[in-house]
Amino acid sequence: MAISQRLVDPYREIRVPTSYSWQESYQAALLETDWTKMQERVQTAESEIHQRRLVLSQDHGGTDEERAALVNAMGGLRVLRMNVTRKPVQHEPHPF
Repeated sequence: MAISQRLVDPYREIRVPTSYSWQESYQAALLETDWTKMQERVQTAESEIHQRRLVLSQDHGGTDEERAALVNAMGGLRVLRMNVTRKPVQHEPHPF
C-alpha cells in the first residue's frame, strides 16, 4: 500500500537539532557530578567555546543560532564555575 499523500506534507518544516563541535565538552561539564573533576570539565568547555568564538570572529562563519548557543553556554558555565568555587563543605559525621 502506498503512503497517503495526506500523511506527507512537503511544506512542513522539520527542524533537526544541530550539533556543534564544542557541545560535547559543554554537556560533559553540565553533567559532571564529581566535584573533583568539575573545574577541569568547565575549563575544557570554556576553552573549546572560546576557540570556536575566535574562529567565528575571524572568518565571519557560523550561524546566528550557533552564536546564540555559544553565549548561552558561556552563561551556563559561569554559573557552574560559581558553584565549583562554593562547592559543598564535607561535614564530619556526629560522634553519636
